[in-house]
Amino acid sequence: MAAKHTLSEALKTIRKARGLSQEAFSDVSSRTYMSSLERDLKSPTLNKLAELCEVMEIHPLTLLTLAYAGDNLRKADELLAQVRQELAILTKTEDQ
Repeated sequence: MAAKHTLSEALKTIRKARGLSQEAFSDVSSRTYMSSLERDLKSPTLNKLAELCEVMEIHPLTLLTLAYAGDNLRKADELLAQVRQELAILTKTEDQ
């Protein structure tokens, strides 16, 4: 399943929607690193992704959902339903 947006586009979209500059991430990242992420030159680790999302006050799944669904809310709903279903299956498997 390919992402409709890229992670870099989603990151930039949310940062701008929150009214944040790249400098606002200075506690967790440099401005140049943020720029490289937004230009899709680098990919963050999961830990770094979580730190960036904390600054933007969103859950990391929100960022990933935007990366995969773009601004299509119907697609986002479908993706989240798929995640719920997969988690339910995995949880049942663990319980057995």
